[in-house]
Amino acid sequence: IKNVVGDLGFTVCGEAENGKDALDKACELQPDIITMDITMPVMNGLEALKRMRASGVNSKIIMCSAMHQNEIVMEALRSGADDFIMKPFKEENLKETIQKLSHK
Repeated sequence: IKNVVGDLGFTVCGEAENGKDALDKACELQPDIITMDITMPVMNGLEALKRMRASGVNSKIIMCSAMHQNEIVMEALRSGADDFIMKPFKEENLKETIQKLSHK
């Protein structure tokens, strides 16, 4: 993901090891776009997403997951995700999603 972001001309301003770290960094850095997995240690991505939105993080958030269950996708979108990419994903799909969201 970091390489795709760099190839598009964006700068990666932070990386997180778990959901709690992602929440803390999102609140501190307020990046334009966040990519985040659903399955993470300490705090899962859905909980981190909900807390980011409750904390006023206005970043565009792309959730990624290998869990292809419609309910998880819908919960992520209802909780404030701007898009959802299923893993494994094609690099081109990620590029298209980032470009689409960066122009909104």
